[in-house]
Amino acid sequence: MTNEQEAKRYFSRELLAWYDEHKRDLPWRRSRNPYHIWISEIMLQQTRVDTVIPYFLRFTERFPTVESLAEAPEEDVLKHWEGLGYYSRARNIQAAAKQVVERHDGIVPDTPDEISALKGIGPYTAGAVLSIAYNVPVPAVDGNVMRVLSRYFCLSDDIAKNSTRVKMEKLAGELIPTGRASDFNQALMELGALVCTPKSPHCLTCPVMKHCEGRMSGMEEQLPIKTKAKPPRPEHRLMAVIEGQGEHAGKVLIRQRPATGLLARMWELPHVLASDAKKAGAGADLSETAAMDRLRQVLENEGVDVRPQLEWMSAEHTFSHIQWYMRVFRCTEAGQDQQAAVAEALASSGSDPSSLANTGSAAFISTAGKPDERIAGDRTNSKVDASQVASENEQEATVQGTLDLHLSGATPEAMTRIRQQLASSAVADTLEPLEQVAEQPETYAAVPGTLLGEAFAYDYRWINAEDMEKYAFPNLFLKILQQYFGIKR
Repeated sequence: MTNEQEAKRYFSRELLAWYDEHKRDLPWRRSRNPYHIWISEIMLQQTRVDTVIPYFLRFTERFPTVESLAEAPEEDVLKHWEGLGYYSRARNIQAAAKQVVERHDGIVPDTPDEISALKGIGPYTAGAVLSIAYNVPVPAVDGNVMRVLSRYFCLSDDIAKNSTRVKMEKLAGELIPTGRASDFNQALMELGALVCTPKSPHCLTCPVMKHCEGRMSGMEEQLPIKTKAKPPRPEHRLMAVIEGQGEHAGKVLIRQRPATGLLARMWELPHVLASDAKKAGAGADLSETAAMDRLRQVLENEGVDVRPQLEWMSAEHTFSHIQWYMRVFRCTEAGQDQQAAVAEALASSGSDPSSLANTGSAAFISTAGKPDERIAGDRTNSKVDASQVASENEQEATVQGTLDLHLSGATPEAMTRIRQQLASSAVADTLEPLEQVAEQPETYAAVPGTLLGEAFAYDYRWINAEDMEKYAFPNLFLKILQQYFGIKR
């Protein structure tokens, strides 16, 4: 037997003996339930075990089976993922659950080809589920595993390269003892998490230190080799915590992001770029006065009339490619006097719309409904009587603020559904150009509010502290709202 073969056998034998004695008691290890193992592996991506445990327990209690996850509203899935970050993982899990139900009768597949065909499942997750749940002898190689193998075998390959991952998968596969794929892969992960850590590895307590070539070469802290990723682009933004007045007192204004792209369909506080300049970091040096003026103007262009009062706090959040630097301003809802004027004018017959021509933005805010209604309030799901259209056309200037939205954020699917909805309505002749639907009161009113919510770039709503349970927020906005409402978690 060569030294290399002996080192491999020693590694596998000692690692399993150590794992049998020291493995942690984790919720997803208490059974071989492939659904639970799959959920845990997705949650553990980029997230610490201690953080994942309460989320895993809450998620699997709410969605105990693949079928329950597949059938759940997406909003519910995102809400139960709230706080974990990387929300595309939650959407992919639900999409894959639907595939499992449709293609495999609700049973997580146990072959590499079938499980790899599921949405969001890459080589590592496929290997982890197959080996841990079904004891299939396939490797599960992630960053932890590549670090351990790089040090033990003193490998200088750049682990950021795909070719290195392929090499590591082959090596890991050779180390799996017959009949113990499940325990071995978990042991390898456990060693990387607890002993062979990224910084200051605990070599003296390592079960395989005797043949670790990296330790014997004094390279344990230099390995693995990994080229540095390009740093995220800094982006300076201005955020508005808009405090309602009158009927909206005690509430703040939130909006839903577009159906596609970053943080798709999640809820947030309104925010804008600090500068239109394309240069990274543009707008970082705005004075407080200039920043508040910029925030007011950009939001006004979106139909939201606010008055920034003061700079309240700062916050930041890093994505893989962008780093948001947020200056947070407390703002008040503007135009309360104008609201009353608009409401009174619309309730009166024969009113002169020209006298209210400048009340658009205030009207947009004023017609926001209850927390569960779209901000375009009185036009949501309404039916337009033909006899009303003529008189409403005369008053269009007074209500234009409620229609100051655009279809720039619409997905092709949403646009198609809107066309189909309008085609069967009394306003079919006004279909073209569809992009002007927000400027045509009768057309806008003919489309269900839920459909508009999918299609428009943003859907605004007023909420109080209790309403936060109904909406899923990215971590950045969740923490700011919790601080604003005094919610402790």
